[in-house]
Amino acid sequence: MLDFKQEDVVILAIESSCDETSAAVVKNGRNVLSNIISSQIDIHKRYGGVVPEIASRKHIEAIDYVVYDALESAGVSLNDISAVAVTYGPGLVGALLVGLSYAKAVAFASEKPLIGVHHIEGHICANYIENKNWEPPFICLVVSGGHTHLVYVKNYYEYEILGKTRDDAAGEALDKVARAINLPYPGGPKIDKLAKEGNPNAIDFPRVLLEEGSFDFSFSGLKSAVLNYLNKAKMMGNEIFDADVAASFQQSIVDVLVMKTIAACKKMKVDKVAMAGGVSANSCLRKFMKEACEKEGVTLNMVSPVFCTDNAAMIGSAAYFEYIAENFDGWDLNAYPSLKLGESRRKQFE
Repeated sequence: MLDFKQEDVVILAIESSCDETSAAVVKNGRNVLSNIISSQIDIHKRYGGVVPEIASRKHIEAIDYVVYDALESAGVSLNDISAVAVTYGPGLVGALLVGLSYAKAVAFASEKPLIGVHHIEGHICANYIENKNWEPPFICLVVSGGHTHLVYVKNYYEYEILGKTRDDAAGEALDKVARAINLPYPGGPKIDKLAKEGNPNAIDFPRVLLEEGSFDFSFSGLKSAVLNYLNKAKMMGNEIFDADVAASFQQSIVDVLVMKTIAACKKMKVDKVAMAGGVSANSCLRKFMKEACEKEGVTLNMVSPVFCTDNAAMIGSAAYFEYIAENFDGWDLNAYPSLKLGESRRKQFE
């Protein structure tokens, strides 16, 4: 068991895995003293998606100011910090290296411990920020542009992946279909907004559940079904109602996510569900997950949109549990762009 310390643990956390440069100061894993985010959306939307090289350069430009603002907003100095935490994977390698290099420099100069944090664990730990009383065990649905995972959170340091995407992540599929109906980047929020004007039952898109008992996901077939529908309609000269396409497509994704999450609860005999990642801010997913959990007598925890997308506060929360386990890193810690959940170097506990 983890020995939760009585004295305050104040973490300076840095997140730069994709296109947000963020720094935060988090106390005891649950109290956010500051959370500064510098977004690159306006830059990347002209290209229809994140350009890795541009993202790296923008991180370099922003990180000094973001860290300074985080410390100033929290009213603390480096002398007050217990440790420096940073995302070391997964993500864009160039982007990760900017944050990692900066964190190493700050930790070395201030003689503070360095803690590398798995990005997905950070998303999961965002639930501890939103709900101060939230504790494992629980099932967590992690849905973002690059990840779709169903995770059994056994305790604060042990995770079991029950299922993951075999191809496109949910957010990736949303972005690709958004592009097909001429919605700007980022596509997920635009689909969510447009879908409110459409009929989710207008088009019968497939719900891919895979083999019986599987908790894995597959959205590439659904994406292809939408593209085929659009191409066929154009060839035949049929009118296309973009709002109906968006609503029907979104409903298909949501139905699969909700069904598998509830099924995972039943299999693992867990009555608590949390959601994490950018797509967990989707209003349709929130609505139907809430309804399903209420029907099954399952407690649902949903975080605020600011903690759904990439941010350093969630990294600071995850780092707290590393800190109390005295699980620190050396200066040889590297960036791992394809790091899988469960491959982080957490200590094993009995």
